[in-house]
Amino acid sequence: MDVIFSLIPGMTILGLFFFAVLIWAVKKGQYEDMEGNASRILLDDDDDKMM
Repeated sequence: MDVIFSLIPGMTILGLFFFAVLIWAVKKGQYEDMEGNASRILLDDDDDKMM
């Protein structure tokens, strides 16, 4: 039973930390353009690098 009393605050703190990281990532624009990289990989721009 003592383990539960130490795990609950630890997991709460860890959860709040990961929630703060999520909020930070959203504010920095990490999730703004979800389709950009997926379509950018299909573009063929190797012609410019060959010359």
